[in-house]
Amino acid sequence: MAGPDDPKHHFRAMDGVAGLTISNFQMTESPFPLESTAAEAQEAIAEEFALFGDWSERYQYLIDLGRKLPDLPDHLKTDEFRLHGCQSNVWITGEGDTDKLDFRAISDSAIVSGLIYLALRVYSGRPAAEILATEPDYISAIGLAKHLSPTRSNGLAALLGYIRDRAAATQG
Repeated sequence: MAGPDDPKHHFRAMDGVAGLTISNFQMTESPFPLESTAAEAQEAIAEEFALFGDWSERYQYLIDLGRKLPDLPDHLKTDEFRLHGCQSNVWITGEGDTDKLDFRAISDSAIVSGLIYLALRVYSGRPAAEILATEPDYISAIGLAKHLSPTRSNGLAALLGYIRDRAAATQG
């Protein structure tokens, strides 16, 4: 168990930080910490993953993060909202405008849900221009690309592509 002087203790304590997201579906507490920019979110992700010594711990952390995602209502778990290009089932929806885009997504795979959590932490709730200007640097910063199967890499690319496409669509 991590004590108060252990960095993992402080990190775990900040896990509960949350804001509110308003959507057409319901008002829910955001599962994401409140970093003010996508760049800050990516830096925080890199710092958090640096706390873990090996990839078995990092995979477990990804699974834990995925469990924080709120479930989607059944009416959103349809082909209309299914993200194609993923081996696992992934459903995603985005709403908002050029000033702020909010995304909600879930997967039937624990690790994929963790990957979704990271992407939404970086991009959800941001202006379209910031989304389009922000490359997913957290992927290389935490060494994720080297530890994903080709099918998970393709799924992550499809997820990031969806987010970028939604942001671009608001730009006209």
